[in-house]
Amino acid sequence: MPEPEIETLIDRFWETVPPVWHRTRAIIRGVAAERFNLTVEQFQVLRRIRRGIASVSAIAADSRTSRSAVSRAVEALVRRGLVTRSCNPDDRRNLPLALTDEGQRVMSAIYAEAEAWLAERLARLDPDEREQLQHALSLLHKAFLL
Repeated sequence: MPEPEIETLIDRFWETVPPVWHRTRAIIRGVAAERFNLTVEQFQVLRRIRRGIASVSAIAADSRTSRSAVSRAVEALVRRGLVTRSCNPDDRRNLPLALTDEGQRVMSAIYAEAEAWLAERLARLDPDEREQLQHALSLLHKAFLL
């Protein structure tokens, strides 16, 4: 059993991090759906391609989704001019995916709106509180990602 101070910290973590993340994801997905008429699946495919995951198989593995579901999303995105498939002369079954200029523009617009929403929330804090939050986020990074 963790010591009481750690238990309190764990409780505060559960009260804060998941709700903040869920709300942020909802904002991003809402912008994607409302402004750009993207399904959650299509947005997730665009997001992964933007991160450099460039094949249907890799996207399916990363998202724990079926290849057929990813293929359908990719096909819709290709038809909309947001994604391109390139030829791979070494493997005709592997068609590398990339965002088009329009796909890049859409993703940049989605994230710009999300960042504006985040900035609005963070602006509610005074400068000392923002500094404390910056420090707390550094500590979270150290605890979980190093």
